[in-house]
Amino acid sequence: MAAPVTKELSFPGAQGAILAAKLDLPEGEPCAYAIFAHCFTCSKEFLAASRISEALADLGIGVLRFDFTGLGASEGEFEGTNFSSNVGDLIAAADHLRDNFEAPKILVGHSLGGAAVLAAAPQVPETVAVATIGAPADPHHVSHLFEPSLGDIKEDGAANVSIGGRDFTIQQQFVDDIANHDLTTAIGTSRKALLLFHSPMDQTVSIDNAAQIYGAAKHPKSFVSLDKADHLLTKKDDAIYVAKVLNAWASRYVD
Repeated sequence: MAAPVTKELSFPGAQGAILAAKLDLPEGEPCAYAIFAHCFTCSKEFLAASRISEALADLGIGVLRFDFTGLGASEGEFEGTNFSSNVGDLIAAADHLRDNFEAPKILVGHSLGGAAVLAAAPQVPETVAVATIGAPADPHHVSHLFEPSLGDIKEDGAANVSIGGRDFTIQQQFVDDIANHDLTTAIGTSRKALLLFHSPMDQTVSIDNAAQIYGAAKHPKSFVSLDKADHLLTKKDDAIYVAKVLNAWASRYVD
């Protein structure tokens, strides 16, 4: 079998910045298109994003992975973004696929990207299946990454914080935005099939979050335990396992 082909793409995001993207395509005509949303402060080149996308392409699904505004190779300033703008970037990515290839039938999100696809799914009518990997049940969960700086952010309007060994500026508007999202309602009213991947050993987003999302969702919904996997899916076998299970599950909803 020939290796998947990767195309470099770009499109305007929710705030007008040009977003860098890659489209991983199978050898023949894709049976469906998907979008992969990366984890908080990560990028489309992150191991989980690239490995899962390439593995799905190898199984016949075309996958668009992109850098959110201000991250990776995308334009824009990260400090001016928030959860709402991430959701807007996802919708812009779906629009780009719809206009140039085919609308995405599958949305996949890792960590905060998982919360973003849950919020965006109702606004992408062609999507029939949504999968999350280590997703928080509430976007406000991400605030634990910069909790020691919350006082400084409130007092000064912004603060520099270290996340994953890199420095980022977090503004008060970001804190306010993640606090004002009711993800439970979006999950409960969604008419998309849902698949949750979560590791019981996840030290970043506890498995209790998967239970909350599962409880809020209507059927059809499924849960897969990523036993012994870490939050970032740093082991290649874990990423490939996710892709294979996701492909088999999605085949029930995608022609």
